[in-house]
Amino acid sequence: MTETTTHTTSARPYPFSEPYRLDIDPLFAGLRRDEPLVRVQLPFGEPAWLATRHADVRTVLGDPRFSRAAAVGRDEPRSFPHQWDVGIIGMDPPEHSRLRRLVAKAFTARRVEELRPRTRELADELVTGMIAAGSPADLVAHVATPLPIRVICDLLGVPVADQDRFHTWSEAIVSTTSLRPEVARSYIDQLLSYMAGLIAQRRVTPTDDLIGAMVRARDENADRLTENEVVHLAAGLLAAGHETTVTQIPNLVYVLLTEPDVWQRLVDEPSLVPSAVEELLRFIPLGASAVFARYALEDVELGGVLVRAGEPVLASIPSANRDETVFPDADRLDLDRETNPHLAFGHGPHHCIGAQLARMEFQVVLETLLNRTPGLRLAEPPAALTWKRGLLVRGLTALPVSW
Repeated sequence: MTETTTHTTSARPYPFSEPYRLDIDPLFAGLRRDEPLVRVQLPFGEPAWLATRHADVRTVLGDPRFSRAAAVGRDEPRSFPHQWDVGIIGMDPPEHSRLRRLVAKAFTARRVEELRPRTRELADELVTGMIAAGSPADLVAHVATPLPIRVICDLLGVPVADQDRFHTWSEAIVSTTSLRPEVARSYIDQLLSYMAGLIAQRRVTPTDDLIGAMVRARDENADRLTENEVVHLAAGLLAAGHETTVTQIPNLVYVLLTEPDVWQRLVDEPSLVPSAVEELLRFIPLGASAVFARYALEDVELGGVLVRAGEPVLASIPSANRDETVFPDADRLDLDRETNPHLAFGHGPHHCIGAQLARMEFQVVLETLLNRTPGLRLAEPPAALTWKRGLLVRGLTALPVSW
């Protein structure tokens, strides 16, 4: 049994460095080895602990002694000045479970598999359009952005004609400094107002889509769901259901095209796509920094440190996914990795409800590109590509490709 200690050293500024492409800060490797629970100070909010090892990150995300709801009314550690009502993300069971159960059926593995053929048709249509536009073309504009939006539109029952509007509004959900606080607040208000309008329409004209099902649940048993919860849950699903996927699709393709011979191997062995997606999810540090601190409800020993009741702890998923004790040769993209318990979709009660949907979309997009454009390559050197800034996630503003 290791000796539990309490640290009195001053907090390190965090994030440790500005995100650079999809690189992970080398400082994490040393922290996992020597100081797995480190005191950090984000640009805003109170100091926090940062968990860097896989086992500790799983504990923070899954152990009921760590609470999201306890952040309410606290100066939560964060990378942005504003504090929004984050809805279901800020809840603990059983309240969190009550809301999650109402939409979970739409994201089961079976339901997602039912969506796969339609997603394949859509991906093929979009890649056809990209090819027709001529080489080089921007994969972000032609494929990565419209596909997740169309899929979540179909699932929720949102008119596709409105996709440009809500894609703009959704940036407020993942913005740290890319939008001025008043603009971000305005976008969120517009998104909520839009969803309230759709919900009102469902009461006049009931539908079988997910929003229609949520409205029926609300109207048939008001104790299960308040009107405000319906609006926030629908808006959150719409934004979260496409924003990270829009960003991650180009990341996956970028890594495959910049890692020597990996793309060609998948062209030759397309059956590897599902396991390749899992390894890419592990390998790519999508988050620009850790977010959504959990507060200790009691004294907890974590990483050899005594975390006091009331102290916030952040979980670094990118660091956990590079933990050498769990993933041998962790800094190498290994398509033959047999066990891959990555935490790209989180863990515990807040494990991403759309994980199966995102996996399916990633697989379909890669399968379609490998089949239709086997000679795919970057149209510009990696150094010439531009990356998004001021967001919770890392991603390319454009991905010019040739074939």
